[in-house]
This record gives sequence, C-alpha cells and structure tokens, in this order.
Amino acid sequence: QVQLVESGGGSVQAGGSLRLSCVASGSDFVTAAMGWYRQAPGKTRELVAGINSGGSTRYADSVKGRFAISRDNAKNTINLEMNSLKSEDTAVYYCSKGWMDSGNNYYPLDWGRGTQVTVSS
Repeated sequence: QVQLVESGGGSVQAGGSLRLSCVASGSDFVTAAMGWYRQAPGKTRELVAGINSGGSTRYADSVKGRFAISRDNAKNTINLEMNSLKSEDTAVYYCSKGWMDSGNNYYPLDWGRGTQVTVSS
C-alpha cells in the first residue's frame, strides 16, 4: 500500500513563501508521476501541479510563475515551492501519486492526508 506523507504547511502572510514536501513509500517512485492538489472550503479538489518521471511538469493557470514542483528520486520526495502567495491559495494541499499521459494530463491514483496552507491578507 502506497503511503504519501506531506509536510511543510502552515500560516503565512500574503506575498510570502512556503515549501511543501511529500515522501512516498514504494520502490516504483522513480517511474511514477506525482502531483499536488488543493481543496479550499466549499470547493472541489483541483490540480495544482504535476510532474512525470522524466521531469515534465504541468501547472494550474492560477499558480503558473509562482509555484514550482520538483522531485528527488533518491529521497522518494516531491516538493512544491510556493511564492507570492495569495489569500486564494488558502486550502488543504494533498500529495498524490498517479500517471501522466503524453499530453501531460495528470491522473491521480493515491492520496496523502493533506497539509493546511493558510494565507492571510
């Protein structure tokens, strides 16, 4: 069973930065696509960023230029660097493991428990 454990959430003022990390169990991490989703109160869960095994990435339009996803295969870890944070970035952020097609569309299969990010204006 895959385990995904997020860390790095917290509270920050608008304009600030946070870095989320996710450690994944399992020996197939290097071949897996990984992603970050978020869910704000009263809203559906949405893809924030995805990265495939080759390092190709996909971002939601709302975070392009502000967020960066990366992976460290030696540590079974993905990271999400979040800069210029806005109040609308407030949400629970979930790590996921899944797959990405040739069009860089990401499809989640497994989920972490989430970490809260709160941005105050």
